[in-house]
Amino acid sequence: MYLTREEFHRRPIIPAWTIGRRTQKADPADRTPCQEVLSRQDDAEIDVFFLHPTTYTGARKGERGWNAAVDDIAVNQKTDSTTILYQASIFNGAGRVFAPRYRQAHLHAFFTKDKKSAAEALDLAYADVCAAFDYYLTHWNQGRPFILAGHSQGARQGMYLVRDRIEGTSLEKQLVAAYLVGWPVKQDFFQKIKPCETPEQTGCFCSWRTYERKYALKKAHETDVVCTNPLAWNTREGAYSDKSLNRGAVLRTFCVTYPALCDAEVYKGVLLCSKPKFPGSIFFRRKNYHVGDLNLYYFNVRENAALRAEAFLR
Repeated sequence: MYLTREEFHRRPIIPAWTIGRRTQKADPADRTPCQEVLSRQDDAEIDVFFLHPTTYTGARKGERGWNAAVDDIAVNQKTDSTTILYQASIFNGAGRVFAPRYRQAHLHAFFTKDKKSAAEALDLAYADVCAAFDYYLTHWNQGRPFILAGHSQGARQGMYLVRDRIEGTSLEKQLVAAYLVGWPVKQDFFQKIKPCETPEQTGCFCSWRTYERKYALKKAHETDVVCTNPLAWNTREGAYSDKSLNRGAVLRTFCVTYPALCDAEVYKGVLLCSKPKFPGSIFFRRKNYHVGDLNLYYFNVRENAALRAEAFLR
């Protein structure tokens, strides 16, 4: 059925859940990279509300092309086989993972000169995220502590969700931590919620964007943006963390892990990372490691989420 943009924007959103233990749905976020790493979703005392990044990147059709439909089979399959498997699964060692499908903005929204349409697309996506969060609170949360996690567009929507719906409300007491990765969060974006400065701190947020070290040393300049070191779990600039602290990355093959792959250092609002070496890395030429923000530090993030959950429950 063809919808005009106005009709598409007015259409009510019924949250469709990528995952969620209470829905009894088996999905890629239940998986772990190896047998000895266990999912704790069945007995976890906290939840994880995960917002996936942009997976709507193909050709846009008609006026509805600025936002993906939640029943788009191709987009949903892409979402599940990429970000849900490789990113949402990070958090199944800390809590029950819930990840809503939402009418995400097309990748073009971040590069177009048509700022008005881009803003409308992102606003629509955010409205869906808020509706899904309300649905989660009403049907599944039951007062449980929760982690909010998101990457890229998901982090962008997540930081507004934290500011608009959590900070300064009773929900702030339930917030274990927010992982807002792959999107710049300015130092003064939140009034009360602060950047995490220790591995066990709760009620705080982490954020980083990863770049190749030599490139970023020349190009980085944002001194008002929060950057967390995912090997040290603080925001101290210039404090180098050797790759020996990296517990393991998960890259193109989910069941293959790469310990000690990447180092980390905070520098002018971004995370410096020396070029990782893995099979085929000789052909890896990009300088922006955005796609690997979470996966280059997969097991460090996984262990930290569990650590913060335990600290919160104590």
